[in-house]
Amino acid sequence: MNSPTFKRTELLLGKELMEKIAEKRVILFGVGGVGSWCAESLIRSGIRQLSIVDSDRVCPSNLNRQLMATQSNMGRMKVEALKERLLDINPQAEIKAFEQIYCAETAASFRIDTYDYVIDAIDTLSHKAHLIRETCNRSKAVFFSSMGAALKMDPSRIQVAEFWKVKGCPLAAALRRKLRNGEMPVRKFQCVFSDELLPNRGEATAEPDWEDGWTGSKARTNGTLAHTTAIFGFTLAGLLIQSLYTEN
Repeated sequence: MNSPTFKRTELLLGKELMEKIAEKRVILFGVGGVGSWCAESLIRSGIRQLSIVDSDRVCPSNLNRQLMATQSNMGRMKVEALKERLLDINPQAEIKAFEQIYCAETAASFRIDTYDYVIDAIDTLSHKAHLIRETCNRSKAVFFSSMGAALKMDPSRIQVAEFWKVKGCPLAAALRRKLRNGEMPVRKFQCVFSDELLPNRGEATAEPDWEDGWTGSKARTNGTLAHTTAIFGFTLAGLLIQSLYTEN
């Protein structure tokens, strides 16, 4: 890499590792409060081959925590808005944007086995469990996963652990129950999580807040903050870079 964009990165990591980072193929599932920051960190760290997967559009409730959520992007597909930003950082990057949901029916279309790294920032429990099984049992890709980033405020409590050793996270507990009821993942993998669990002080609503051709809503909404979701995303990206650093 001869671009001045990565001079400071190469100063720390060295030319050989920067070349290795540029060669790696990464797929990121979910580009919301966690995934969007992860994607940006990966591109700014020298990843050039990145696929991003999400079926949602930018809506007003995303403004408090999602990277590409701006007034000018309202109603746009998240992956397209994020792709535009990432290419503005590095025009030489190869960004593939998939406007899809990852689920059992679509899993094969992503060809996970062709990637070096798979990063999970999915919200839906069943889809998350399916991705874990597919990646850990039928792929050689290195896998990293985000546990629940909602209802967190204290950045010092965000940490990394192997999935089966994560404590204090309701999402991880629910995932473990689901995975035990089916095909178990044969490989261990690292997760970003926090053992903090705050209550919602405001009133939650399941009503959609964007109605221009989109009626997306979630059955349950929990409070989130930009700094915690961003740290989750940056940590996922950091795990990937660190894994290459320790190999080199």
